[in-house]
Amino acid sequence: MVKNKKTLVLGIGNTILSDDGIGPKIIRDLSLVFDDNNISFKEACCGGIEIAELISGYDCVVFIDAIHTGEGKPGDVYFFDISDFRETIHLSNVHDLSFITAIELAKSLGMDLPASIIIVGVEILTDSEFGEELSPPLKERYETILEEVKTFVKGLV
Repeated sequence: MVKNKKTLVLGIGNTILSDDGIGPKIIRDLSLVFDDNNISFKEACCGGIEIAELISGYDCVVFIDAIHTGEGKPGDVYFFDISDFRETIHLSNVHDLSFITAIELAKSLGMDLPASIIIVGVEILTDSEFGEELSPPLKERYETILEEVKTFVKGLV
């Protein structure tokens, strides 16, 4: 548990690609709920080594990203730690280092990385349709998704 530690909740995604913007949307809503100096909320649309720079200096980081498993239904929420991580849409990028490789490289370079890294993946329909709105199935479940993630984050801080 990481209570009273410096925590970053980082929403990853592209807000003009419909469901892919689920991470930043959750971050915007969560930032209105929490009033704690030990927790920061940020958005990013990058992966690989850039992520290591963003998370440096925190004790705990919670990534919120879109995931497409092909097995779940839109709105299913998955929680991973670094040991059972599965690639999400943005944390790894074919034009950059994979997420795990970037973290290992950053550690080998002596960067001050969080002791606790948690990935929250939200099942989506697609990440390739332009639009600023979530797809109807994800929009329908959004309040439930937000509440599940909020409850999880509250348990950390």
